[in-house]
Amino acid sequence: MELNLFALLRRRGRGTRGPSTDADTVLRLAVLLRTGIDPASAWRYLADTGSDVAQTVVDRVAAGGDVAEALDACGDPWGEVGAAWAVATTVGAPLADSLRAMSIALQDAAATRDEVSVALAEPAGTARLMTWLPLVAVLMGAALGFDPVRVMITNPLGIACVVGGVVLLGVAHRWTTSLVRRAQPLPGIPGFHAELTAIAVTGGVSLERAQALVRQVGGGEPDTETAGILALSRSAGVPAAELLRAASGIARHRARTEGRLRAAALSSRLLLPLGVCILPAFLLLGVAPMLLSVLASTSLTL
Repeated sequence: MELNLFALLRRRGRGTRGPSTDADTVLRLAVLLRTGIDPASAWRYLADTGSDVAQTVVDRVAAGGDVAEALDACGDPWGEVGAAWAVATTVGAPLADSLRAMSIALQDAAATRDEVSVALAEPAGTARLMTWLPLVAVLMGAALGFDPVRVMITNPLGIACVVGGVVLLGVAHRWTTSLVRRAQPLPGIPGFHAELTAIAVTGGVSLERAQALVRQVGGGEPDTETAGILALSRSAGVPAAELLRAASGIARHRARTEGRLRAAALSSRLLLPLGVCILPAFLLLGVAPMLLSVLASTSLTL
């Protein structure tokens, strides 16, 4: 059974054109563990399929390290997977089920980032394109037979226009960059604290012990919704695991919705730097030098 499954995973790894996603790797690990393969062998099988993370874990464990520490050294999102691994192995929770839940969380988080990135692509691209508008105006002026560059260099008013236009372009760049950055989804996995707590209580420990373990692995303090679920579990005497997993799923759905809303709002917010900075810079760098060039040529003719 182990050899057949390993051969299947190896063929899948060779058949793909690029490395598998983090969620796929975690899911494969969960499948291997569910079939009864021990964790050390599961990591070796994944390493043989070409997983760099699995190879790092194998090397560090062979050197006397810990799986959770090795995963944390691999960076995001493997630090979260390492935290789930540490909690599950500490409390004795089913490791395969815990990793499968983390795989779903990783898939949702990746889908949220991808959807927001796609939604942000158009307004962010438009903002970058509009910053070139003043330069286009200068080139158009030169193509029409004016000499805006000479006016910008020699005329005091032209120099002042250049300075003002460049300053406005710099402000517009920083402004639009800040707007796009704030519209990006937050790092990490939404609902991660609730997911970790659910893994902990699945192992049969008390809620207080579960919270201590989550803090120990870097999960932080519970948010308002998670704290309310824990209080409900204590007062009603009902298991908290399913409630926590449902809350984690709702948090991921909410993060996706909020990301779409931020991306939609970005299009209208980018009109502010366009009207306040880029259009005045267009006038200062494109229109004003042409007018000064016309006035200079008219005065010379007279």
